[in-house]
Amino acid sequence: MTDHPDDTAHQSSPAKPASVKPAKKERLDVLVHARGLAPSREKAQAMIIAGMVLSGDQRLTKPGVKIASDAELRVKGKMHPYVSRGGLKLAAAFDHYDGLMATGFTAIDVGASTGGFTDVMLRHGAAKVFAVDVGHGQLDWALRSDDRVVVMEKTNARYLTAEDIPDVIDMVVCDASFISLKKVLPASMALAREGAVLAALIKPQFEVGRADVGKGGVVRDPALHQAVQDDIAAWLAEDMGWQVRGIVPSPITGPEGNKEFIIVADKPVITP
Repeated sequence: MTDHPDDTAHQSSPAKPASVKPAKKERLDVLVHARGLAPSREKAQAMIIAGMVLSGDQRLTKPGVKIASDAELRVKGKMHPYVSRGGLKLAAAFDHYDGLMATGFTAIDVGASTGGFTDVMLRHGAAKVFAVDVGHGQLDWALRSDDRVVVMEKTNARYLTAEDIPDVIDMVVCDASFISLKKVLPASMALAREGAVLAALIKPQFEVGRADVGKGGVVRDPALHQAVQDDIAAWLAEDMGWQVRGIVPSPITGPEGNKEFIIVADKPVITP
C-alpha cells in the first residue's frame, strides 16, 4: 500500500448523521489480531511496541490504548516480530498450548538457520538455546551475539552427543529441510530429560516418496498431508516412546507453498 500523506491532508471527512453512534473503542492489540495483521494477540503486542503499527501517518506504540473499532490500521516493516518468518510456525505451538514451557528452560534448536525458532523460545523465557545447523553464517546477528545462544554451526544434528551438549535439555525444536524427522531428531531426543517437550515442524515434502511430490516440490494432496502426520505421530509414540500431545497447522506455508504442521510431544517420566 502506497501512502500519499499530501493527498489526504486536504480531504475532509463528511459529517456523520446525528443518529449514528460513535464507533466502539477496542484495545489496539485486540484489533490488530482481530484484523489478521498479527497471528496472535501476543505477536500484535510485540509488533506495536516495535513501532510497526500505524493509523494514518501516526505510529501507535501502546498495545493497551483504546481506539475506534473502525479505525484504519496498517503494518509497516516486517509482518512479524521475529528474526525470520519461520518463527511464526513455532509461535503457533506456544499460542495453542498455553504455558508450554516454564521460564528458564534449556533447549536444542535443530536446523536453526536464521534463528526464528530460537528467537521465539528466547521470547518465551528460554535461559539457553543450542542453535544447531549443518550450515554456517545464517544465524541472525542479534541471536549470534546473545549470551543465551550457543551457536553450533557446521554441526550435524544426527550425531549430537552428551559431549556436544552437556546441559539438561528441557525442550527440543526442529525446522529442518531435505531430511526426514525420523533421521534428524533421535539424537537430540535422546539428550532430552524425562518430561521434556518436543515441537517439530512436519514438512510433508521431505517425508513422502519422490513420486508423491508434485510440480515445484509441493505436496498438494490433503490425504498425503494427513498420512504424513499420522506416520510421524505413530513413529514418536511407538518407536521413540514419546506421548504425542497434538498437531498444530502452521499459520504460514513453506517457501514454495507447502502446508506444514507442528507436532508437539512429551518425553514420559518413568516412575520406579
